[in-house]
Amino acid sequence: MSDRHTGTNGLPPLPRPDDHAVWPGAEWESGPQTTGDPERLAALLDPVFAVGSTPELGQSLAFVAVQGGRVVAERYGPGVDAASTLISWSMAKSITHGLAGLMCADGRLDVDAPLAAPEWAAPDDPRNAITTRDLLLMRSGLRFVEDYVDDTASDCLSMLWGDGADDVGHYAASLPLEHPIGSTFNYSSGTTNIITRHLGGLLGGEVGLRAYLDTRLFGPLGMRSATPKFDSAGTWVGSSYVFATARDYARFGLWYLRDGIWRDERLLPEGWVDAARTGRSVDDETGWGYGEHWWVRGDRHGTFWANGYEGQLIMCVPGLDLVIVRLGKTPSELRPHREAFVAEVLACFEH
Repeated sequence: MSDRHTGTNGLPPLPRPDDHAVWPGAEWESGPQTTGDPERLAALLDPVFAVGSTPELGQSLAFVAVQGGRVVAERYGPGVDAASTLISWSMAKSITHGLAGLMCADGRLDVDAPLAAPEWAAPDDPRNAITTRDLLLMRSGLRFVEDYVDDTASDCLSMLWGDGADDVGHYAASLPLEHPIGSTFNYSSGTTNIITRHLGGLLGGEVGLRAYLDTRLFGPLGMRSATPKFDSAGTWVGSSYVFATARDYARFGLWYLRDGIWRDERLLPEGWVDAARTGRSVDDETGWGYGEHWWVRGDRHGTFWANGYEGQLIMCVPGLDLVIVRLGKTPSELRPHREAFVAEVLACFEH
């Protein structure tokens, strides 16, 4: 992983809502694209969603584009419809970021204070200086191997499906420091589960966290389908497990596109979304930028996105007032094709 910084200044402005902003209610208003070429977009989407799979993308299950607050394009694959709930995989990490922001706004979390984990409670344990901010940046210094194939080396596979699955937070927090805290970017699902265990503890455990998600996040945004999954210890597996409809993921993206404001209420603290979309690290494998639990494209539109295994994404495009949700099952070896598809979708909206 690289420690290059992509800079913190010059972010394209977010489209801030005014009195005429369009918001989804129980239903979602549809409308035409406000930029780009809708016929070109239809020609791109129609053949992909007309079949069960394609050699380039594998399975494409759902697509929703929201521009100016209106649904401007929507497609579903065979056997999937607008009511189907689909797995987030690592898009849940960005939802975890939203949860942490709400708790900061409510005075229930200090992201810059050391995170008190029982695994490093000893006064001489160097890990006890790790903060929630370090974890959000994926710069905790903790060892974690994020591999989805090699079960002999992968901490991720062990944590989610192996001997760590009953208590994902404990598994991740038990790993040793590999680098000085704050020095090195290491994308880690374990990092997120340390955060969600901590947030759950501040809220009184699984019951309290479920209620908080419902009343402060999913409820206000109208994400009625959203269902988080917890482990046996009562920790939300915020690295990987939310199930929701494509439209409900789009609601979450619209919330971030509009700077954490929903209708006439600011839910996230000022600057919270900007911190998420400010590139602080670069992933050597993909070349993607990373902020705080969101990926950063670094393009002229200011694009940032939640990214999940097998090609899930919630993409926020401030320069085009656009949210794109794509859900499917694209094997990792087809990632170049998936990237080309996303680039072509964006091109269909460009001026």
